Amino acid sequence: MMAVVTKPRIVVAGVLLGLLGAVLLATPAQAHAALVSTYPTRDSVVAEAPRQVVLSFTEGVTPVPGRVVVLGPDGSRVDEDASRATGVQLLIPIRSGAPRGTYLVSFRVISQDSHPVAGSFAFSVGAPSPGGPPTLTGAGSGEDPFIAAAFPVVRWLGYVGLLLLAGAALVLALLWPRRLDARDPNRVLWIGAGLIVAATLLELFLEVPYLAGGGLGDLRGEDVREVLASRYGTAHLVRLGALGAVLVLLRPIIKGTGWGADRVLLAVLGVVGVSTWSVSGHPSATPVPMVTLVADMVHISAMSVWLGGLVMLVGFLLPRANGEELGAIVPVWSRWALYAVAVLVLTGTAQALVEVGTVDALVGTRYGWLVLAKVGLVLLVVGVASMARRLVVPIAAGSADSPGRLRRVLVVEGIVATLILGLTSVLVQTTPARTANANSTAPTVQSAVLSDALFVLTVDVQPAVVGPNDVHLYATTPDGRPADVKEWRVTASLPAKGIEPIDAVILPVTPSHATGQINLPTDGTWTFAFTLRVSDIDQSTVRTDFSVRP
Repeated sequence: MMAVVTKPRIVVAGVLLGLLGAVLLATPAQAHAALVSTYPTRDSVVAEAPRQVVLSFTEGVTPVPGRVVVLGPDGSRVDEDASRATGVQLLIPIRSGAPRGTYLVSFRVISQDSHPVAGSFAFSVGAPSPGGPPTLTGAGSGEDPFIAAAFPVVRWLGYVGLLLLAGAALVLALLWPRRLDARDPNRVLWIGAGLIVAATLLELFLEVPYLAGGGLGDLRGEDVREVLASRYGTAHLVRLGALGAVLVLLRPIIKGTGWGADRVLLAVLGVVGVSTWSVSGHPSATPVPMVTLVADMVHISAMSVWLGGLVMLVGFLLPRANGEELGAIVPVWSRWALYAVAVLVLTGTAQALVEVGTVDALVGTRYGWLVLAKVGLVLLVVGVASMARRLVVPIAAGSADSPGRLRRVLVVEGIVATLILGLTSVLVQTTPARTANANSTAPTVQSAVLSDALFVLTVDVQPAVVGPNDVHLYATTPDGRPADVKEWRVTASLPAKGIEPIDAVILPVTPSHATGQINLPTDGTWTFAFTLRVSDIDQSTVRTDFSVRP
């Protein structure tokens, strides 16, 4: 027979320690956007210096001010310090007259889910420099080990606070017997609110050096302003405001003196508060953000109701309520738990389908294996919950030993739930399978330099696979100066399979640079034709073949 702790404070403390222990097992935060291609390509040698460097990611990014740099062969900056993001691409303009030799590109950007992405690569113009790429000094691009370890703990303490606040508020407002002293549950409510406030402020404090790169001693005023003005900072400030309003409205409602409008406003504020966790994380960075944002909000709410209510039931109601009170309370709680677990399963499945994407990603990535482990634990907790539901009828009928048996079953349910929350903490800190899979299957780049009497054209087609492909075009005059192209046209045909020319959608970026996209329906050796008009009457077409993979 399992021994059951009877002191409510010890039960609550045990659950908190279990949740914190699960958090401490989480891995350090990893960036959830991946660099999939660059132009010029890494370690490549190009004939002429590009007018801009182009970095393509798996999701939209925002450059960190002062952290995107291109160094020339002599170590001086050759970028115009005006990098900008457009869609999933980061564009870094390069000053004219850049010399021959090896260049270093160093970048630090913020992905849509508020994680930083940093890296560097080199390319050469004309020929590599004898001494290799230049060295970047003075820019913090490393990760502070303390921040990497503290961030997941602080973030998940906020989740613990949320479930304690939600569980205590619901039970006190709807299930708590009026004859019982409510001081201990009220303490739990305020502990939960305090944890949310502390975690929110600490997250904002840690976010500044986390995004800028560096330690707590490297804080800059512009980095603080950048964080507070970002979506991440706005969400956290809104969370604090919503929490303050919720606490004001909860007092009369818990005492039974609140009226209907108070409850409606409280529900609205609760939705706003919960949404701040979702909009500041990677649910906002998926291919279908509206689906994952709503699913994540409902998922967090269901988790808070289930686990928070479980703490209150095991820690306070079962030890203190009499048989008649339990006969009224337990059936209601049983329905709540059933609905919450069902919602958790449905929303978790929806999120996993988006974040995993394919069977290969499910079985071939760390994220996928964690999802499978979580599914196994969810099935186990559903089985335990079904055992608990069998005790609802005996308790309602007044069985004397059923409350004790229910407590033992619920303790087991709480242990399994703690493991699920621990796995969830690891999942939140792990690169989603769709991104990890994109990293492991890095796209290839087909490149060519095509010469003509009117121009020299450098072409990149990536990822050179069936489906949408990006096309980058850089044109110079035969003597090496940037060309002034009036009109660009790109087509691709596959004569071996009878496919006639397909037009690419081309967007001129500068007079000498254009980018676009073309959708290739099948694999094979495609013939690309590039037509450039450089004056009212002068134009020419160059052709080359590119191999396209399935």
